[in-house]
Amino acid sequence: MKDANGKVINLMPPKARALVSGKGKEVVRQVGLDVIRDIVCDVLCGKNLRDSTEVLTRKKLATINAATLVMFIRGEAQSKGFAQHLPVIASEELQRKLNGEERQILQWFLGLTNKATQNVLRDSTDSLSKYRDEYLKTCEDVISTCETDYGKLRGELQLGSHGKTGVDWNFMIELLQTIGAQTLAIRGSEKSTYGKLFERLILGSLLSIFGFKLVPKNNITTPKGVFWLSSIGDKRESDATLLYQAGKGIRFDIGFIGRGNPEISLDKVSRFEREIELGSTKWFMGTIILVDTIGKRSRIVELAKAIQGTIIQMSMAYWPKQVALELNNRTGFTHELTRMPEDKIQQFLKKKMIDVPLESFITKVVSK
Repeated sequence: MKDANGKVINLMPPKARALVSGKGKEVVRQVGLDVIRDIVCDVLCGKNLRDSTEVLTRKKLATINAATLVMFIRGEAQSKGFAQHLPVIASEELQRKLNGEERQILQWFLGLTNKATQNVLRDSTDSLSKYRDEYLKTCEDVISTCETDYGKLRGELQLGSHGKTGVDWNFMIELLQTIGAQTLAIRGSEKSTYGKLFERLILGSLLSIFGFKLVPKNNITTPKGVFWLSSIGDKRESDATLLYQAGKGIRFDIGFIGRGNPEISLDKVSRFEREIELGSTKWFMGTIILVDTIGKRSRIVELAKAIQGTIIQMSMAYWPKQVALELNNRTGFTHELTRMPEDKIQQFLKKKMIDVPLESFITKVVSK
């Protein structure tokens, strides 16, 4: 990015920049497979996924927030008044064709996220100049109020060998606005990224522990005791499909949905057809829906029964045993977990998770 004088400014340290648009595979690379395995095991034992991933989100936010401070200090060291001119520079740069990562960082300098750009600007670059002017006016008003209420802000920051950088209200307000926008953006992105990643990992791990084999849908040699993930059918999408034996199968849908999202859960109740055809065989499919929690007054369980579906709460300790029992009831599936005392289940799951092929669930095995 170039400053107001045409001088090139390095935006952000490379390591932190790589975190901006990190997807599922990038998350695994950053935190390591062992940490991911522990989180999956925790969820299988009834722990809230959001509790487990919050630590990862905080670490990512802290890293990017710190990198943003570094960027501001370096920018001011290279070009005096960098922070004050940053919104104008960003709005001009956003007129160019950019990759998603560059665009996202520049939006932060204007207090915007991708969602805000869609909703406020309606993805129109023609609206950007007007928005920028209003943004700058708002910042000026805030700075004036701060000086009146709190007095002049003066200080210096020094970063390694980059020299000293003066700090005033212009510097701090733009820095805080940028950090606020990136925090909103990262939190929204992390929720989606972790949800999609762990949906696959948890379903894949659960079915592997049960002894089923992961296969690609378009290359099934033996349609017995196998499953695939994220299958897209003619009408609805299922997160996992299990073929137990000829003519008997189960579709799984998983969502980290709490009692505050009943409308989403209700949609899942009627999600799939009851029959599918693979080759010359017609399969009668049951439905198991996994959600985080169900409200006390929710009618969802009764509605699921009406379409021969079952809802299981992952907030209940050792919910995998309930899934095993439901599979036994629907298909005749037998597994040691169905008879296991609850005080033995956690250790059993931890031991089994050691051999679960998590990498194969991260590398998508889906029909094209």
